[in-house]
Formats: sequence, structure tokens, C-alpha cells
Amino acid sequence: MTIKSGFVAIVGRPNVGKSTLLNTILNNKVAIVTAKAQTTRNRIQGIYNDKEAQIVFMDTPGIHKAHHEMGKFMNKVALSTTKAADVILFLAPVNEHIGDNDRYIIKALQERGVPIILVVTKIDLVSKGDLMVKIAEWEKVHDFTAVIPISALKHENVLNLLALLKDHLTEGPQYYPDDMLTDQPEKFLIREIIREKILLLTEDEIPHSVAILIDKVEEQPTLLKIMASICVERDSQKGIVIGKNGRLIKEIGTQARLELEQILGTKIFLELFVKVVEKWRDKPSMIARLGYNKESY
Repeated sequence: MTIKSGFVAIVGRPNVGKSTLLNTILNNKVAIVTAKAQTTRNRIQGIYNDKEAQIVFMDTPGIHKAHHEMGKFMNKVALSTTKAADVILFLAPVNEHIGDNDRYIIKALQERGVPIILVVTKIDLVSKGDLMVKIAEWEKVHDFTAVIPISALKHENVLNLLALLKDHLTEGPQYYPDDMLTDQPEKFLIREIIREKILLLTEDEIPHSVAILIDKVEEQPTLLKIMASICVERDSQKGIVIGKNGRLIKEIGTQARLELEQILGTKIFLELFVKVVEKWRDKPSMIARLGYNKESY
């Protein structure tokens, strides 16, 4: 039996709904999601399977004006990922202004020579009239292969998006087993879940300056023991992450442990430490140690 298969890059500015869309399509959490920009830092592959197709979705960091080596790395990951794509999904929220960053991304994508589909996200937030106005604005920016409005949170038009993608893919091999959802290793998942809980539970100054270093993972017959360091750039941030009487780091650990137990299907002992690594976002060697390196794209 023949199937259609291919690689689909999900790109756009920070916080446009890329990871939410991926998780909705897979009906599983493979990418962390928060309301804070630049949550995704690596390329994350999520694998969709049905009787007709295998679609390998590549979630990417939001492309933005970089102020650190870390930001440059994230932009390079996103744009490099599109080189391997058979189809590109460019995501744009219906309720946001079309800016210079959007135009910059579109210009870069035009060089790829593959179908570019405009996915207008968050359509549950506006009227149908406003949606039509926004689509008309975008059609003046670029002649997209197709335009599809969606609400990933409400599952609106997601099946139509999958059907549209199948129309633009060709018959090909099955790249991954049927039961495989992502190609990311276990350590990556552990890092991301811990980081997600920090982003959800801390103040605005923390998100971009935090990273997780997995110090040790020890597998026992009925238990997975994990030791991890939360890296921040300043002593004041260390105090925020720890919280009064250590309450916040305890809550971070509890929420991360419970979710990891559910995902990995085993009991987990999670021990967290906080360390200050000044200006780690500008240190390529430290960026690599924290799991962000050229193997990510």
C-alpha cells in the first residue's frame, strides 16, 4: 500500500501558535506551550500518521530580532529547517499587525521554492468580517500557494489543513514507525518540561535567561532518578526561581515530575538545583552544553 509522505516546516514570529498547532494535530504534547514569546528554542519534529500519509511536522523557534548568541542560534534553527521542507506553513495570528519581521520571514521563505501555505491562526478571537480583511491584507504581501484560517485551540479547520497538506505531498517512504510521535530524545523532553513549568510559574524577567542542564539520569526497574540544574544569568533570578523558603522551586519540581511521570509512564525522583551562569546566552560553548547546538537543525 502506498502512502504520501513528506516534511512540513511550521514557521513564523514568536508566539503565533506554532507549538499549539503541532500538539493539536498530534493530539499529544510534543512541544511545550506558554503565553511567553520564544518558548520554543530547538526544532521539534512531530510525526503524524494515518492510513493515507505520514507527515513529519517540524516546529521551529519564532524568528525575531536577535540580541544574543542564543537568539541568533534560534533564528538559524528556524530558517535552516525550512531548507529540508517539502511544504512550509507560515503562521500569522488574525488579531495582530503585519510587521517588518513578517515581511523579512516571507522574503527568506521565497527562496525555498516549495509551496508556502498561509495559516491564519486564532480565528476564534475575531469576527468573520475581520478575518476576511486580514486575509486580504496578507494576500497583498505574498502570493501564497493556499490560505487556511484555523483555531488550534478549538480544533477548527485542522482536519482541512491536513487534507490540504496531503494534496501537496507526493507518494513516498514511511520515515518513522507508526507509533512514533517525535524523534526527540528523553533528555530533551525532560529539559523542556522543567523549563515550561519555570516559564509558567515565574515573572517576566526569567523566560529568556533560563535553561536546563541535565546532570544525571539513572534508570532503575521502577524509578527514573533525574538530577537537573536550572541555569540563570543573575543572582536575583536565582532568588526568584527558588522562591520564599524554597516554595517556588518545590512547585516547579512537583509539576514537572507529575507531568513527566504521565508522559514517560514511570515513577520519577526529580532533584533540582539552581546555578548562576553569567551571560550564558552569549557563550557558544555553554549554549551547546545546554542542548542547543548544530545538531538541532
